[in-house]
Amino acid sequence: MSESTGREPDYRFTLANERTFLAWVRTALALVAGGVAVWQYLPDLGVPALRYGISVGLVVLGTALAGSSHHRWRAVQRAIRRDQPLPDGRQVPLLAGGVTVIALAVLVLVVVGR
Repeated sequence: MSESTGREPDYRFTLANERTFLAWVRTALALVAGGVAVWQYLPDLGVPALRYGISVGLVVLGTALAGSSHHRWRAVQRAIRRDQPLPDGRQVPLLAGGVTVIALAVLVLVVVGR
């Protein structure tokens, strides 16, 4: 079903949903840029595979976040138009888990690289 099904919501809700979508996209772009920066500028510190894993992990996380943000925007827009509860999102656990794993990898890289 398309987003046009249902009633026309208060435009403020639609704009708030759009701002949230754009925030997820900005976060995704920052993750991708961070992955590129790690790949280009971080010295291997004795563990080149870990540097590679961190950079690829950041790019993959950013890609997944960008893709899921559009799905989330559509699901929320549909719920708003139909006066339904907002659906659960995947972005928060995805981002929290991904950043935690990458932060642990960075910690290992820093400790091993000493």
